Amino acid sequence: MRRASDLPWRWGAWLLLSPAVLAHAECSRPVYLTIDTGHMGVAPSVADVLRRQQVKATFFLANERTQAVGARPAGASLDAHWAGWWRQLAADGHDFGSHTWDHVIWQADAPGGFRMKPTAGAQTGQRLSLSSAAYCAQIAQPAARFEAMTGQRMRAIFRAPGGKTSPALLATARACGWTHVPWTPNGFLGDELDSDRHPNAALLQRALRSVKQGDILLMHLGIWSRQDPWAPAVLEPLIAGLKARGLCFETLRAHPVHGQVGAAPR
Repeated sequence: MRRASDLPWRWGAWLLLSPAVLAHAECSRPVYLTIDTGHMGVAPSVADVLRRQQVKATFFLANERTQAVGARPAGASLDAHWAGWWRQLAADGHDFGSHTWDHVIWQADAPGGFRMKPTAGAQTGQRLSLSSAAYCAQIAQPAARFEAMTGQRMRAIFRAPGGKTSPALLATARACGWTHVPWTPNGFLGDELDSDRHPNAALLQRALRSVKQGDILLMHLGIWSRQDPWAPAVLEPLIAGLKARGLCFETLRAHPVHGQVGAAPR
């Protein structure tokens, strides 16, 4: 066995690298955990799991209706009560993208824009017609709010709520500087499904079987309709189980395609 002193100087320099750099360099079979906003009831516990497991994730932000959580009253996920929480995540090195301000779900294309249904904000549940410029503003508003809360720039990545898009919608987003990030089929973790029909144990076992290298995983910071919350109960055993299979976790900054995207337009 060769001793450290026998190794070439470049290997000696390698040994002096920080643990974070080494962890990144050793992630040869990555998966990409992405987390969309939700009712935020599980958000502090999710952050604790990520910190304990030394996992960085990519968060997609919308201004969604929230539960009361500890000293934080019910409100919205990007309001002042949550600003410090997002600021800490940014300081911890996570990655961030937009999920549209009012969580507007595409329904159909329309002349000059789109028919949308917001699930947050003052027009929740209404069917709206948004111009292309108004849709771009919906994508951009979380980025402005994120920078105001954290002092950091969001990257120009977004996820359409529900994953619902059209070629025209994606072309509009590209024209105003944004790149869409879907999830991969095996990366659908099922936390928005009915918990009676899809219990946590079954969802965990399915994910442990099916997730493979390169998958983009999808979870949420709380789903109102799920009675048995998926997170954080499934999150930590899932992370541990995937690590045991030799997989590792990266943010989308390290993704071969989405990692090329720069800062959000202002």
